[in-house]
Amino acid sequence: MKEYNSKDIVVLEGLEAVRLRPGMYIGTTSSKGLHHLLWEIIDNSIDEIANGFGNKITVTLYKDGSVSVQDNGRGIPVDKHPQLGISGVEVVFTQLHAGGKFNNDNYNFSGGLHGVGASVTNALSEWLEVITNKNGKKYKIEFHSVPNSKGKILGGTVKTPLRCLGSTTETGTFVRFMPDARIFETTNFSGEVIAKRLKEYAFLNKGATIELIDENMLNEDGSCLRRVYKYDGGIKDFVTYLNEGKNPLFATPIYFEAKSDKVKVECAIQYTDAYVENIFSYVNNISTSEGGTHETGFKTALTRVFNDAGREAGFLKEKEANLVGEDYREGITAVLSIKMKNVQFEGQTKTKLGNPEAKSEVENLVYTHLLAIMEKADSKKVLEAIINKGKLAAHARIASKKAKELTRAKNSLEATALIGKLSSCSGRDAKKNELYIVEGDSAGGSAKMGRDRSFQAILPLRGKPLNVEKKRLEQVLQNDEFRSIITALGAGIGDDFSVEDLKYDKVIILADADQDGAHIRAILLTFFYRYMKPLILDGHVYIGVPPLYKISKKNDVKYAYSDEQLREYADEFGKGYDIQRYKGLGEMNPEQLWETTMDPKNRTMIRVSIDDAAEAEKLITTLMGDDIESRKIYISEYANFNKEPDEFDKLKKVK
Repeated sequence: MKEYNSKDIVVLEGLEAVRLRPGMYIGTTSSKGLHHLLWEIIDNSIDEIANGFGNKITVTLYKDGSVSVQDNGRGIPVDKHPQLGISGVEVVFTQLHAGGKFNNDNYNFSGGLHGVGASVTNALSEWLEVITNKNGKKYKIEFHSVPNSKGKILGGTVKTPLRCLGSTTETGTFVRFMPDARIFETTNFSGEVIAKRLKEYAFLNKGATIELIDENMLNEDGSCLRRVYKYDGGIKDFVTYLNEGKNPLFATPIYFEAKSDKVKVECAIQYTDAYVENIFSYVNNISTSEGGTHETGFKTALTRVFNDAGREAGFLKEKEANLVGEDYREGITAVLSIKMKNVQFEGQTKTKLGNPEAKSEVENLVYTHLLAIMEKADSKKVLEAIINKGKLAAHARIASKKAKELTRAKNSLEATALIGKLSSCSGRDAKKNELYIVEGDSAGGSAKMGRDRSFQAILPLRGKPLNVEKKRLEQVLQNDEFRSIITALGAGIGDDFSVEDLKYDKVIILADADQDGAHIRAILLTFFYRYMKPLILDGHVYIGVPPLYKISKKNDVKYAYSDEQLREYADEFGKGYDIQRYKGLGEMNPEQLWETTMDPKNRTMIRVSIDDAAEAEKLITTLMGDDIESRKIYISEYANFNKEPDEFDKLKKVK
């Protein structure tokens, strides 16, 4: 047995640990982790704005692959740190758990609480430079990643010490860095991903100007693409933006600000004729997609206000019972943004607020200020519209409850009927089992014969499912295809959905690579998003990726999943090859379907996730809602109508 002594304990110094285990600090070294480096720097600039220092941020993507963030805040301190004896800016970028946000002296509200952001970005960059404008002077310091005497790469070491470049009238900080290709799977930043994040920040910080300059995207005149986001209405404009393409019950969103000694609350609310609830909450500019104590307090106050104000105004009669919370949340679009000190997020993801005091503070502030608005004479029509919407929702809730009970009562019958439809797997470990939802009986037959029945179940769809975007739950439960999916998954639906009861760890949508297949995927994803959202949030939903082509020469067979891959294989084969383009899954025999699409060793799958809940909501409304004009605009902007012939057509001519 190998001895294990104190000499075997490795002590990592400085930023060494970050490069050794980057996933501990940024979650992943994929594209998501790459963008996390940028968010850490942007968040520091946002914290300056949130605390009243500065009002502009510029993010620039350069042709060489680097990126910069510039703000007009106070600038990072340059005087020497009393304990470490180095400048404040060097401390911030080289020391883990060092920053100005651990007390409330300099930042009342802060999203970046862990004190690791800037130093982690530095550690995982090939090089990084900082210019800080402080006290009428401009200072610059440069860092880089270099090998030590043993050949190990040390990240974030000082290349050029802090020096004064001269006098300036500017304030703020400029940070530019190049992500290290030795760390990341890709170093290509997405302008679209960054633009969405910056737009959200602009909504949350009323009046701030946030711009994105992308040197990799050019306008027709040859200038760099420049996008500027500035919303004087703040989250009120945010709600209006989210409801574009929907039918609001009243034109102007309800808006109010309120604060106590512990919490500052900003809220905007508007109702539409939709049937879903959309509440987007933020704490110190950080999205809390999983909610938390502040959201609980908001929902409680909302129900109290509308019941109290509705009864006082006579819209709820004496004999009528109070409506429940879900009745008042049907069709709501609300943005709740709070600022508070000493934030406690649950988990490292910062997606759920845990501070117990936030519930009562938010509930009291929202109740007091929202009730005052609803009691005003000019709010009567708005209040009446909300109460009437709630009453209709209550009737639908009762109908849905009966429909659910009927569905449960039919479960044994449904399960029996499902036997001829669902080809279940023999394994009983839900954590290992997979359910393939397959388009059509033809593909379903190939999938059933090609699968590994020990852990793979097959559910063919015998017809296009319902678009649930404008349907209530009781209508969804009347659709045969969705009833089959609900019964097969065994985890319930809507408020009754429980991930713990899920019979399959992976739910895989397997559809043809054509317009009909894309439509079916969109319909199924909309259903999961609206009625089984935890299924997506917990990473259980996947899209299977079948090959587009089979290319063969004698006994050598390869499958191509893209035009680029097809061209690569054609070049390898030279002349005399045969190409088959798969128009549908049913064209593949069981062995081919297993080998290319279902075998865990070879298959390619896309895991469905929600990085930006607000943008996901906006996109589903645009693509699946009733507003045809919005959909046309989206399609005309993003669809490529001038696509060249694909590689299949080109190669068939030269083969």
